[in-house]
Amino acid sequence: MTDVSGAARPDARRNASLTVDPVARARVLHEVYDAVLSGGSGRTAPRSVVSDSWRRSLAARVDPDRHEAPVTYGAGDLDVVRVSHPLSAVLPMLRSTLVSIADEAVHIMVVTDADGTVLWREGAASLLSSADAVGLAPGTTWSEEAIGTNAMGTALAVDAPVSIHSAEHLVRAVHAWTCAAAPVHDPDSGAIVGAIDVTGPLHTAHPAMVALVAATAQLAENQLRVRLAIADEQLRVRNMPHLASLHGRAGALLTPTGRVLAGEPYAGWPVRIAIDPGSDRVQLDDGREMVVEPLAEGYLLRSPSRTAAAAPRRALSLRFLGEHPSVLLDGTAVPVTLRPAELLAVLALHPDGLTADQLAVLLYGDDGNPTTVRGEVLRLRTLIGADVLRTRPYRLDAIVDSDFGAVRRALAGGKPAEALRAGAGPLLPRSDAPEIREQRDALVVALREAVLASDDADLLAAHARHPLGRDDLAVHDRLLQLLAPHDPRRPPFAAHRDRLLSFD
Repeated sequence: MTDVSGAARPDARRNASLTVDPVARARVLHEVYDAVLSGGSGRTAPRSVVSDSWRRSLAARVDPDRHEAPVTYGAGDLDVVRVSHPLSAVLPMLRSTLVSIADEAVHIMVVTDADGTVLWREGAASLLSSADAVGLAPGTTWSEEAIGTNAMGTALAVDAPVSIHSAEHLVRAVHAWTCAAAPVHDPDSGAIVGAIDVTGPLHTAHPAMVALVAATAQLAENQLRVRLAIADEQLRVRNMPHLASLHGRAGALLTPTGRVLAGEPYAGWPVRIAIDPGSDRVQLDDGREMVVEPLAEGYLLRSPSRTAAAAPRRALSLRFLGEHPSVLLDGTAVPVTLRPAELLAVLALHPDGLTADQLAVLLYGDDGNPTTVRGEVLRLRTLIGADVLRTRPYRLDAIVDSDFGAVRRALAGGKPAEALRAGAGPLLPRSDAPEIREQRDALVVALREAVLASDDADLLAAHARHPLGRDDLAVHDRLLQLLAPHDPRRPPFAAHRDRLLSFD
């Protein structure tokens, strides 16, 4: 492409008139587009944000005449991605802020991930089929590299709010549209997590739309920041025993991303400390060397001079939801079979400890033998250490992080989406131990009831594709009641529901 910024700029009156009349502005932009892409220059030049985007898009080999947005996620994958994406937490706010406005203004709201892939699309029903015709649908990717200049992709590329009108889009098929988008950032790392966009026909363009979208993106970031602060405080409270175990020596608690949550002494610590994976030492900017100890969630930094007698409790991670149980002790895998996994799960569920008789009943039922249990405990202690599995009573002396515990906490806190993300399947599905069966059934029922009570179509869709809800007829019935008639997810869910009815 020849120089896209060398033509003379329009005078102030022409700029003002084009802002007021979006159709007139579109006519001028078409002239500029045709002139520039044919190698010439028009009576005005594209805006710099547009000309720069055209250069990037053409360098990525986007074809202005025949390019289509690629499909990145199918319906099944999209449900899983939606539930786990950080912007799912602020979707209710986005709906209340933008969707009603989009409906009235004959627009649609679009929310993408950091790669520009459309995760949610809601708004004026009359526009959804038109949006489908140009590939603006959930699961398609609208980055500049994928589909050229557009508000979502360009906002992600330049990390700033952007409006793109008519022929400012590089691909001709999108020239009948106008859009405004703004990026949303992770309050922890500062990285972009996605973009919020409002899109509609070119004649509905309004100069205030980009300001509205930018303000909504800031509201989303504020909500994410509040949620992060709550999670930080919960993590700090759970892990303060580690810091207290230093008995006044220098040390700090860090999040998994290296942010400092608490320190001893209180002052003198940076906001963030970069921790290399697998490293057991880190040097601070002031020259101090600190020992890095991985915890179940985050890190403990301590002075190397600290005596071994003051060592913190070990970090034990249990992942027992689904077909493949796994155990990590201080970040190192511990191979376990079903019986030790059952024993660890029961002890984690009873942190105050159990006698051999109690363990025998919980693991084997009324006919359980305490002698058998003692042998199982002895074998498990050789795997994880006597300092982790204590006796009299039998208990876990460690900071225990379990996926089934995370599901229980999320459900207790009224967070079914978080519970679904934490659960990969039923608790030790091959176990026949009475306590495991009871807890497994309780988790399945509690999660099912919470999902059904949410009336959240995305959450219900994710649950319907999850091992815990795949064959649940009530979940499919409620989901089909909530899905719009033209929602592309409806046919496969309806077909699966019919199969479930045929087996009933």
